[in-house]
Amino acid sequence: MLERGLLPDFSPQALAELDAIQGLAVKAEGPTRDLRHLPWCSIDNDDSRDLDQLSVAEAMPDGSVKVLVAVADVDAMVKKDSAIDEHARQNTTSVYTEARIFPMLPEKLSTDLTSLNYASDRFAIVIDMLVSRDGLLLRSDVFGALVRNRAKLAYNSVAAWLEGNGPMPKEVGEVPGLAGNLKLQDRVAQQMKEYRHEHGALTLETIEARLVFDADELKDVEAEEKNRAKDIIENFMIAANGVTSRFLASRNLPSLRRIVRRPKRWDRIIELASERRFKLPDAPDSKVLETFLAREKAADPLRFPDLSLSVIKLMGPGEYALQTPGGESEGHFGLAVRDYAHSTAPNRRYPDVITQRLLKAAIDGNALPYDEAELATLARHCTEKEDAAKKVERQVRKSAAAMLLERRIGERFDAIVTGAAAKGTWVRLLHPPIEGRLSSGFEGLDVGHRIRVQLVRTDVERGYIDFSRVDEKT
Repeated sequence: MLERGLLPDFSPQALAELDAIQGLAVKAEGPTRDLRHLPWCSIDNDDSRDLDQLSVAEAMPDGSVKVLVAVADVDAMVKKDSAIDEHARQNTTSVYTEARIFPMLPEKLSTDLTSLNYASDRFAIVIDMLVSRDGLLLRSDVFGALVRNRAKLAYNSVAAWLEGNGPMPKEVGEVPGLAGNLKLQDRVAQQMKEYRHEHGALTLETIEARLVFDADELKDVEAEEKNRAKDIIENFMIAANGVTSRFLASRNLPSLRRIVRRPKRWDRIIELASERRFKLPDAPDSKVLETFLAREKAADPLRFPDLSLSVIKLMGPGEYALQTPGGESEGHFGLAVRDYAHSTAPNRRYPDVITQRLLKAAIDGNALPYDEAELATLARHCTEKEDAAKKVERQVRKSAAAMLLERRIGERFDAIVTGAAAKGTWVRLLHPPIEGRLSSGFEGLDVGHRIRVQLVRTDVERGYIDFSRVDEKT
């Protein structure tokens, strides 16, 4: 972290500020609605302690559904230019490694006072959305509110219940009306998802690797998959992030946008489609690409994550950019949206804190906390530090993976090429889902090719895992 300009520890000044912060003793700024009576719930990973958002839904007489997303009001306790804010501004993100989590904000805040914890009263920014029965956003609003989390839920158990593969989580049964509310949230999320994909949002489904420990001993790497509960949060957050950007634009205010440019390696995406007998146009087109991806997922769901990974690698990374009032937006190619701002995870992402401060200024009619020059500088800085954090996380993950594989040198695996450039060729094993460098036999390979490899070297200290290409028949 130090090598990449990230701060692993909080300064004495930040810790002194932290000691002085007390819960809801902080008064809400501007008008705040009391929405604690609603059956709010959080859905997150089993081990999540920093809860950034809650959700609730209400069916309307005409068949539309009101969806409310409450986002933790971090700015209520972390003021701009404070010592705690300076630490968050420097790192711009929490760094999640297998060895240890380095939170962007002190845990007294991120897992307690600014976390939307179970049975706790919290200030929040609420995104209010009315969604039609076919998944179209009809209207929206943003305002401050006081909320209370009625149930802390986990993705896997909620998904198993919604999909008919498991019992209703006991936390759901303890809150009157929550079971029906979650089923309503599930239904409207699926409608929103279908609408987005009909309009060009890409169906992408990668394999997320999760290290499995037995006490302190690393045992395996498992693949995490999407499910119906994750769909609820993903679709609500995508919609909320669009609403917040348009809320600022409607008031002629600048914003910090999350953009994914048109793919630079569209030519290789065309080749991947051609290999599967599908013709893509010469110019990048998200709607046609989505038609291809949806067809491939239906035809071969088991191998679809490998194709998804290839497309993601070829699309290129996301970045932050200043959006000026009335200016042309780059948009987010993968989501097929023009207006998109990160706003729903302020406990762990600094761009979301910036957006929150802009939103609160707009709601209250106050002066903006940032000018356009400062926002442009922050956009570049947040992109750079996000990249640095990902490299740290990847480095530690590689060391853990090298530790897991060091006894398996000489074994052979099926793999897919995930990177091909002058600096090296990279492959990811199909199982366990571990990535490494191809040290020989990489001639003529490109992203998306499936090959057979042999593990030839590991270096736990440096996180090196090297493979050589072998005859696919062996």
